Amino acid sequence: MPGNREEKDDYFWKMPSRKFSDGEVVRGRWPGSSLYYEVEVLSQDSKSHLYTVKYKDGTELELKESDMKPLTSFRQRKSGSSSSSPSRRRGSRSRSRSRSPGRPPKNTRRSASQHAEIKDKKEILEINLTPLKQSGNSISRYNGEPDRIERNDISHQNIQDKLHLSEDSSYLVTQYSLRPRKEEIKFEETISKEERNVVKGPKSVHTFEMTATEQEDLEFGGGFGAFIIMICLPFVLFILLLMCKEKDPSLVNLPPPLPSLADLWETKVFGVCLLWFFLQALFHLLPIGKVVEGTPLSSGRRLKYRLNGFYAFILTSAVIGTSLYWGIELCYVYHHFLQFAVAATVFSVALSIYLYVHSLKASKDELSPGKSGNIVYDFFIGRELNPRIGHFDLKYFCELRPGLIGWVVINLIMLLAEMKFQQRELPSVSMILVNIFQLLYVLDALWNEEALLTTMDIIHDGFGFMLAFGDLVWVPFVYSLQAFYLVSHPNEISWLFASIIITLKLSGYIIFRCANSQKNAFRRNPNDPNLAHLKIIHTSSGKNLLVSGWWGFVRHPNYLGDLIMALSWSLPCGFNHILPYIYVIYFTTLLIHREARDEHQCKKKYGLAWEKYCQRVPYRIFPYIY
Repeated sequence: MPGNREEKDDYFWKMPSRKFSDGEVVRGRWPGSSLYYEVEVLSQDSKSHLYTVKYKDGTELELKESDMKPLTSFRQRKSGSSSSSPSRRRGSRSRSRSRSPGRPPKNTRRSASQHAEIKDKKEILEINLTPLKQSGNSISRYNGEPDRIERNDISHQNIQDKLHLSEDSSYLVTQYSLRPRKEEIKFEETISKEERNVVKGPKSVHTFEMTATEQEDLEFGGGFGAFIIMICLPFVLFILLLMCKEKDPSLVNLPPPLPSLADLWETKVFGVCLLWFFLQALFHLLPIGKVVEGTPLSSGRRLKYRLNGFYAFILTSAVIGTSLYWGIELCYVYHHFLQFAVAATVFSVALSIYLYVHSLKASKDELSPGKSGNIVYDFFIGRELNPRIGHFDLKYFCELRPGLIGWVVINLIMLLAEMKFQQRELPSVSMILVNIFQLLYVLDALWNEEALLTTMDIIHDGFGFMLAFGDLVWVPFVYSLQAFYLVSHPNEISWLFASIIITLKLSGYIIFRCANSQKNAFRRNPNDPNLAHLKIIHTSSGKNLLVSGWWGFVRHPNYLGDLIMALSWSLPCGFNHILPYIYVIYFTTLLIHREARDEHQCKKKYGLAWEKYCQRVPYRIFPYIY
């Protein structure tokens, strides 16, 4: 339209002059290094003034104007060979002398005496580089914008291995540097001092190590906050369960009557908990289901996982059905529900202690990037990223099996208890809705089990008390709170209200599942023709951010769908008490906190591209609200 054209002409008229034009071939600095390569200028962002450039290997990045230079400013190599693309140079198994980034310039020479002395003594300065671990993969920083390095794509670049530098040790290969530029300068000065010691000193090897800096700002309030959480969570759980059995579970009646310590523990109950845990472990070890690889670890290695959670659910259903057929009293769980919660808590604490002791023997590349060195905090958050007994991954197993499947079994037991104690031939509509809604949620998680491998729990968080208690105690006993509440507080609802709740549940599920499916499909194959209509933002890590579809609606549409479903689980319980809505309140707080953690990690990972994404998609979870 003419109006649009005039607006565009006026817009470009007001733009500042550009140093490089579209299509021009210049030299661009590769992120995290001091090496320049030939790039083609594609475009320039008028707001950020960043140039989008394309390297010879097809990599597209955004560069500042200061990191780009005309071809005429570089001397032509005598050999006539041009710099290879960054990916080709990193992927080659051997380097020619002309391409070695660690070699000094030709004009820089050492004195003959120094050269001879180094050669005679054959001393080697060893530098052990340990990357700053921000996630499962290592991340380097470049002008505040991270650049993720996928280890399985770089055959020779293992920056955790020791690099041996001889007479050229004063020149650090900047592509291996994981520190900001100011720290790189100080680091190079340190190398020069160490090198002088090698030249002047006796026959000794000077070794020093650059290790990852510990996080200054710890999550959850650091060690003190973690300690308070570990004390308060079990206490809150027990109070909620005790209130559910009260005739008037209102907050004004807090605290409820507390049972004696003898009534909180029963050895038989603890034995049932152990039997349930090891039964699920047995199902997990069965050689059924496909085996897939997880995301690359900091070492470049990929762990293998067997996906058979849905089969485990089918086998568990067969066991429960057989128990009902044999007349086993499953309502025993309802009568001893508090004791089961205590037994599960004791088991989770014992497991957490084992995990911490086990992590003390783990190598550095097996530790979680979130560890701090604080014993209390590391016990809570977990030191080891993927603790395993042989091929049995403890964290992956606990995420979906004992707690999640146990949640559905507990709901079924509460349904049977309602029929028994309220003398019903059929369960109430409210109880049926709660059971069906939460059953579908669990089945969806088990059917899409592979999606768990890309979550923060697996790729970033260690396995400590936080996940052990959450998976084995909080999920089965708090998530089943609505069904437990309805046993003592029946609530009859009309079919019209039930239809509204069902519609709300389906709406939340559609948002949740479609958003996750779109994300997972894009991760598996960004070039899928079915996704060609989606708009993306390129990042310096080589990955792209979705800015249309569900992920252009809000930044975390899956969280929005999750919260809508959580509300639909509580509505069948009525509005007489706030207790059934404790889950919705807790879950909203949890997802807002997790969203803040996601934002922090993504800002580190994608830098300027993430800021651009936030401008395009301003709302985090709730459209037009938050």
